[in-house]
Amino acid sequence: MRSLRLAFAAASLIASSAFASPTAMQSGVDYITIPQPQPAQVVGKKVEVIEFIAYHCPACNAMEPYVDAWVKKQGENINFRKIHVAFSGPNDPEAHLFLTLEAMGKSAQYNSRVFRAFHIEGKRLVNEKSIVEWAVASGLDKAKFLEMWNSFGVLTKLKRLPSLVSAYRVDGTPSFVVDGKYLTSPSTVDAANKGLPRSALPDTTMATIDALVAKVQKEKGYGPAAPVAVKPAPAKTASK
Repeated sequence: MRSLRLAFAAASLIASSAFASPTAMQSGVDYITIPQPQPAQVVGKKVEVIEFIAYHCPACNAMEPYVDAWVKKQGENINFRKIHVAFSGPNDPEAHLFLTLEAMGKSAQYNSRVFRAFHIEGKRLVNEKSIVEWAVASGLDKAKFLEMWNSFGVLTKLKRLPSLVSAYRVDGTPSFVVDGKYLTSPSTVDAANKGLPRSALPDTTMATIDALVAKVQKEKGYGPAAPVAVKPAPAKTASK
């Protein structure tokens, strides 16, 4: 998998009040249309949006507050979920941690803590021992964590992750798939908007995903739900 060009420093992710808004988007330029669309998890008239992440990915960490703010803004328009890419294959320790937290119902509470451990605290959560030690130190019950870590459900999902990610044509993180068929990423948006300031890239990426959600709503004859007002996403402090 390619290394994203956008492993930009968090200092360049200062929220910009003026950013490029995608107009007349083109498949193959602003986004990719997946040749074999994947089934979307449909909940009423919500449009599914998947973010593909990796805990060690600096761009995923930098984008996190922008994604969180965007999800709140979209409200009832979307069914949002994350999938962790298994970069090292079906035994990837980071993906294993992600799926374990998900199975425990702790993702919302702990994903940001894992990002912080990697990018602020400089921890190397690269094997079961270091991950279990971190989990216990972070307040998780060791027995319950290990029960889920070794559970059939988690191990089955972990084994299937590489083929699942491949089916979505994802080759880097962060990447976003809308309705199982439209794929985009900050690196795609960067390439499509020549001269775009790095400070504007996060907002422009989320605006592109906004436009893809609206595209799907139009294709399916959905009316958008009322937006939820949110404050601008805070900039992250650069890790050293």
